[in-house]
Amino acid sequence: MTHEAEPDRAGAQGVQPASPPIPPQADPRADPRTRRLRLLHPLHSLRPLRPVVLAALVLVVLIGGVVWWKWPADDGPRVVEGTVQATVFTSREVSETVGTTLNTETRMSEPAPSTRADPPGCSVAVGPATTVVYQRGWTAFLSVVHQDSDTAAEHTVTQVVGRYATGARAGEVFGALAEGIDACTSAVRSTPGGGASRWTYRVDRATDDTLAWTATQDRGEGWACYREARLKASTVLQTAVCQAGDGRPASRALADRMAGRVK
Repeated sequence: MTHEAEPDRAGAQGVQPASPPIPPQADPRADPRTRRLRLLHPLHSLRPLRPVVLAALVLVVLIGGVVWWKWPADDGPRVVEGTVQATVFTSREVSETVGTTLNTETRMSEPAPSTRADPPGCSVAVGPATTVVYQRGWTAFLSVVHQDSDTAAEHTVTQVVGRYATGARAGEVFGALAEGIDACTSAVRSTPGGGASRWTYRVDRATDDTLAWTATQDRGEGWACYREARLKASTVLQTAVCQAGDGRPASRALADRMAGRVK
C-alpha cells in the first residue's frame, strides 16, 4: 500500500516532485444554472438597505393612518346634496367667515320650544328659531349653534334651516317671522333658571324674501345678535352672529351662501 505524500513535507526535502496535471475547470459564469440563480436573487445586493426600506414603509403607513383619521374631523360628516344638512356650513367654514375659531357645536333636528317674552306679543322676536316661528308642518329641520367656548362664549353663530312641503307654506312662515320682528321694538326675554334680560330690536332690511334685523342686549357691554333670514323655494333659513363687535357682514355672508345651497 502506498501513501500519497503531503506536498509540504515533500518540498521540505529539497526536491519538488512533479505535480500531476490539473484538469481544466469550467468558468462558473458560463454555467446557465449559476446565471439563473443570480437572476432569481437580485435583492441580495440590497441587504444593507433593508432596514431603511422597512422604516420608510412603516412611516408611509403611519402618515396614511393619521391623514385618514384627521380628514373627517376637519371637514365634518359626509352629507347628501339637497338635504338640510348640506345647506349648513361646517365649524371650520363658519370660523373662517367670522374670523375666530369656534370650538363647540350643538345640533337640533327640531325647533326648540317657544321662549317666554314680556310682552307676549314679542315671542317671535325673542325666539325667532323656536316653534313660535317654525310651527308644525315642516318636513325637515336643522339648527346648528357654533361657539368659541361652551362656558362663557364671546362669539356665537347659529344656522337654521326649515323645509316645508310647498313654497306657499314656507312663504307663510317667513311672513309670520317678518311681522313678528316688525311688531316688537323691545322685550324682556326669560332664560332657563329664572333669569331674564332686556333686548331692543331694529329691522335693518326687509323684502319679500330677505329679512335682516339686530337684537341688542341692554347693559350687555355691546353684545348684539345680527340676524338674517331668507325665503327660497320651500325653505326658510336663518343666520345669527352674536358678539360684542359688528357681526352684520358675517351673518349676511353666511345667509347668502346658505341660500345658494338650497335646491
